[in-house]
Amino acid sequence: MPKKTRPEEPQNNNKYTAEDIQVLGGREAVRRRPSMYIGSTDQRGLHHLVYEVAYNSIDEAMAGCCDRITVTIKEDNYVTVVDNGRGIPVDIHPSTNVSALETVMTVLHAGAKFGGKTYVVSGGLHGVGASVVNALSSHCRVDVRLNGKIYYQEYRQGIPQGELEVIGEADDTGTTTTFLADTEIFGNISYDFDILSEHLREMAYLNKAVEITIKDEGKDLERTFYFEGGITGFVRHLNRNRVVRHPVPIYISKMVNSTTVEVALQYNDGFSESAFSFANCVNTIDGGTHITGFRSALTRVLNDYAHKNKLLKEDEPNLTGEDVREGLTAIISVKLSEPQFEGQTKSKLGNIEIKSQVESAVNEGLTLYLEEHPDEAKKIIEKCVISSKAREAARKARDLIIRKSGLETGTLPGTLADCSEKDPEQCELFLVEGPSAGGSAKQGRNRRFQAILPLRGKILNVEKAPPDKMLANNEIRTIVTALGTSIDDEFDPTRLRYNRIILMTDADVDGSHIRTLLLTFFFRHMMELISQRHLYIAQPPLYRIKSSDGLKWVYSEQEKEEVLQNSTSRKTEIQRYKGLGEMTAEQLWETTMDPNTRTILEVNIEDATRADEVFQMLMGGEVPPRKAFIQAHAKTANLDI
Repeated sequence: MPKKTRPEEPQNNNKYTAEDIQVLGGREAVRRRPSMYIGSTDQRGLHHLVYEVAYNSIDEAMAGCCDRITVTIKEDNYVTVVDNGRGIPVDIHPSTNVSALETVMTVLHAGAKFGGKTYVVSGGLHGVGASVVNALSSHCRVDVRLNGKIYYQEYRQGIPQGELEVIGEADDTGTTTTFLADTEIFGNISYDFDILSEHLREMAYLNKAVEITIKDEGKDLERTFYFEGGITGFVRHLNRNRVVRHPVPIYISKMVNSTTVEVALQYNDGFSESAFSFANCVNTIDGGTHITGFRSALTRVLNDYAHKNKLLKEDEPNLTGEDVREGLTAIISVKLSEPQFEGQTKSKLGNIEIKSQVESAVNEGLTLYLEEHPDEAKKIIEKCVISSKAREAARKARDLIIRKSGLETGTLPGTLADCSEKDPEQCELFLVEGPSAGGSAKQGRNRRFQAILPLRGKILNVEKAPPDKMLANNEIRTIVTALGTSIDDEFDPTRLRYNRIILMTDADVDGSHIRTLLLTFFFRHMMELISQRHLYIAQPPLYRIKSSDGLKWVYSEQEKEEVLQNSTSRKTEIQRYKGLGEMTAEQLWETTMDPNTRTILEVNIEDATRADEVFQMLMGGEVPPRKAFIQAHAKTANLDI
């Protein structure tokens, strides 16, 4: 055999030695890679700074030491969070030899959340939150009211600007944190008052009898949240525009070992499940062991009760998880000492022991409720049985997707113009309104990585349709088959055939309606596509403006007015595009599909409970709430006549 030889050493100076290893301090690491700590540097990341400071105050509330929190957005974009907790300690820390306040604000993984003595449970980034906010702020100031004094320290980009000082006397205790997000990191600073409000509303629901106020001084807005009923009020709020099966939500609360389990649930006449889970007040939008335990116990308890009380016949099959969750609104909140989250931004809880703890609490609490409230129990079981009877038709429709529409045979929809690239990470699928636009998109696309699926008309409104009707809809079956993931409980993200799914509809009222129908479908039945950042919205132009100044594509009415005002040409040609099909293939590629020139919007759910309310309000069966919502949010009416 020929002798194997060792490859020659490279004949260049690109040597890799210990000197090439960079050691970044905590502050430098955060500023260099902020998305690792707060998820992104867009508006969501900006909001995350507010939440992290507020979480510190919430921790005081969960410890029973704080009942009032105020968040204020100043006109100059400073944000101030004030609480009446115990105040961050100011004595010298034995390891850092500086004050405990400075340690918390400048050292990663420093805090009272690890020992289990000061905080049995806590949210936030576990010793990282305050220091991360400080590092990502151009200016930060903390005032601590403690020991009858007011202590104060300032920071610039996480660096202390002086020693801890006493600047006055205090007659209470608490902490005031004021920070200005760094434009070097975030660019334009813009807070959304409504999104922040909804998040703080959740915090108030999850911590009963804690008053949380948010103010925006620049817009003269203020809201205060205070709920004696806690998560029971949360469920009432989510169901306020729905027809409920029983008037009072079921409430379960139990301490299992050192974990507090709280559950509130109520059934309505809808077809969707609206279950939201929280761990230490952090919204775990991708679920985890707590929601798994809840669902397992719910199915078992309802089956046991139904059989025991002859509401299910002996020869009838058990209710499935899908049956018992149809039309369910639920809040599952756990507070535990050592949460294990999957991902830095905590979208999923991973503690194995929590599953059995939640199961135990729900099994005991729900069984007791059903025994003590037979009339309500009968209404709930009747709702589940109706769902069960529709299940077989829905299952047949789902089998049609899986077995006959190509997921097992590899056959894709005939209307799909697929791409040649086989790596899903490199592929994107355009869901296009209408065959005309679909034809232009097929001609104009890059066939290597762009697939086109034209949709015929408006898809079914899944908010008002039972599962069997939804899955019998041809357009929905075609979408699910093209994506390859199936839906609901059988959704499998590993089978997703495209990294980006892009909704491309006309820039008119009908196009907006079709887009909303599609978003409702994805939110209700493929939520992980949104939470895992796979869903986008294309932005086609509204106008083509041609003059001696050149050719410009315009994407909004405001932009059109600006272009016309700034034009030096007297002769201007303006073409209004009502539909994608009015553009040539080349124009559609240049304006809407070319990754180098297009603008696409990522669909994200920063506040899942608010999104649930809006979809239900816009697409549900109750007209008055929808009318009120449209009147409150409509600024102008664009009529395409």
